[in-house]
Amino acid sequence: MAGWEELHRNSIVVDGHIDTLISVVKGKRKLGRESEEGHADFPRLRRGGVDVQLFAHYIEPDFKPDRGLLRFMQMADAFFGEIEENSDVAGHAKTVADIHRLRAEGKLACVMSIEGAEAISGDLGVLRVLSRLGVRVIGLTWNQRNLLADGIGEARTGGGLTELGVAAVREMDRLGVVVDVAHLSDPGFWDVVDVSTRPFVASHSNARAVCDHPRNLTDEQIRALAKGGGVMGMNFAPNFVHPELGSAAHPLSGSRGAEGAPRATLDMVLDHIDHIVNLVGPQHVGLGSDFDGIGDTPDGLENATKLPHVTRGLVDRGYSEGDIQDILGGNFLRVFEEVWPSA
Repeated sequence: MAGWEELHRNSIVVDGHIDTLISVVKGKRKLGRESEEGHADFPRLRRGGVDVQLFAHYIEPDFKPDRGLLRFMQMADAFFGEIEENSDVAGHAKTVADIHRLRAEGKLACVMSIEGAEAISGDLGVLRVLSRLGVRVIGLTWNQRNLLADGIGEARTGGGLTELGVAAVREMDRLGVVVDVAHLSDPGFWDVVDVSTRPFVASHSNARAVCDHPRNLTDEQIRALAKGGGVMGMNFAPNFVHPELGSAAHPLSGSRGAEGAPRATLDMVLDHIDHIVNLVGPQHVGLGSDFDGIGDTPDGLENATKLPHVTRGLVDRGYSEGDIQDILGGNFLRVFEEVWPSA
């Protein structure tokens, strides 16, 4: 096997979820300049060896229920503007061919995703336009209820997908937009299993058996996701990683909790990977850091430059070169190849 540093460089590294656009649209940071704030920007992503970055267009609670499309458009404007200003190091990827082309050019492939389907505004025509703009992954909910489904924060109701939600999932399958079940209620998850005919993802969720937090997936859910060919991206939020933090604090946002709380670590993230691999094999796990959407990070994964530590940790745990490459990005790429439009 190649040394871990060479292996990381030679692998296609995909991060399934970051929230950095929030800071950009608020005028706090620019993606093209390395910052001491937050966790990610173009320079730090490249130093971390990231080849494909999914940029979440997160619909914040202040824009719900009726201004989700406006907020998406504001974030999309920031996304397109940053890529235009930094076209020498980054490009917009709408297809897998775009990913390979940009990687060959030494550029970061930037993918549009949406966190919270309020942006669809209850209209499948809007969904079709979003697809034409290049949106390739949509999280059906954040934590609250919307017109498509109940989020995990509404678990008491026992609600899943609405009729509109069922129609939206079917239309996403037709359009080649990946369904993302992160933040979705447990009944909603099972509705997606029943309705979707394509592989779906949990872009930034971990294993509930390792850390008992409602944002993580149960073993039964992981098996179902894997049976459909899907992938779950490991979230670095300490409350989703550390067994003592998951059930104790339960803030659905994934913040760290009280000062002096136990520290999450890189090894604990690897424990989640081990659990999923032992359960369903290495073909269904990837990375979904949630950088800039979490208030704290595990020790050893402080920002995007530290992502090679994941490769080193997997090597140390005896994973094969092929399995490591799958986990770093190959698995997400496989889903994209199966679901996304070819042109």
